[in-house]
Amino acid sequence: MKFTIHQANHIGARKYNQDRAGYAYTNDALLLLLADGMGGHLHGELAAQMTIYTFMRAFSRLEAGRVQEPEVFLRATMRAAHDAIIEYALEQKLGGNPGTTCVAALVQDGLVWVAHAGDSRFYQLRDGKVARVSHDHSVVQQWADWGVISPEEMKTHPDRNKITNCLGGVEDMFYAEVSPSAEVRDGDTLLLCSDGFWSPLDEAELIKLRTAPSLAHGVNELIGVAVRREAGRADNTTVVAARLGATELSHSTDIPVCVPLAID
Repeated sequence: MKFTIHQANHIGARKYNQDRAGYAYTNDALLLLLADGMGGHLHGELAAQMTIYTFMRAFSRLEAGRVQEPEVFLRATMRAAHDAIIEYALEQKLGGNPGTTCVAALVQDGLVWVAHAGDSRFYQLRDGKVARVSHDHSVVQQWADWGVISPEEMKTHPDRNKITNCLGGVEDMFYAEVSPSAEVRDGDTLLLCSDGFWSPLDEAELIKLRTAPSLAHGVNELIGVAVRREAGRADNTTVVAARLGATELSHSTDIPVCVPLAID
C-alpha cells in the first residue's frame, strides 16, 4: 500500500498520559488505532494499551494479509479487548475496572471501515472538506442530538467528559459501533484523535492537514494549538493521521507490521 502516516501525543496539563495509539499494515490492508484511557488511579493507560495490543495481535495473525470480514473483525477484536480489560481487573483485584475509548479504522480494497466506542473521533478529509464519520457516545452528544444543547455548547458543558460507552469500565455498558464502509480515494487524509485534540479545535481547522508542508508538520502544529487553547486544563492530546495515494510512500512487506506510538 502507499500511504504516509504521522502519529503524535502531548501529555497536556495532566499528571498521567493515558492515551495510546498505533497502526499496522500489510500489502493489502492498513489498520489505524487510538485509545483514550480513563480511570485515574485505576490505570486507564493499561486499558488503552491492552486495547491497542489486542488489535495488533489480531491483525498480525491475518491469513494472506487480508481481513476477510472487516466489520466482524473490528467488532470482535474490540469486544476481545473489552473482555481482556475486565479479566485483568479481576485478576489484579483493582477494585474497579479501568476504561478506555477506542476508535479503529481499517482500509482495504479502496474502502474504510470505522469502529468506535466513546468520544474519540474519526474524520475523513477530502477536497477541502471535513467529514466526521464517528458519532460520540457521550452525554453532551446525546443532548445535542435531542436539541437540548447546541454543538458549540458541547465544547464547554461541565458534563462534556461523561461518556456513555467504553471498553472496560462498567462491564455491560460496552458496545462497538461500526460505521458502514466508505470509499477512500487518492489524496484522502484519515484522522483519528482523542477529545483532547478535537475539543479545542473547530472542525474547519482540521483542513490544515491537507495544506501543511507535510503531514507531520500539520499534525504537530494543530496539537500545539489545541494544548495552548486549553492552557492549564489541556487533556492528553493524541492524533493518528494517514494520507493515502499513489504519490505517497510505498509500504511493501512480507509480514504484518505493527507500529505502536511511543509514549513518554
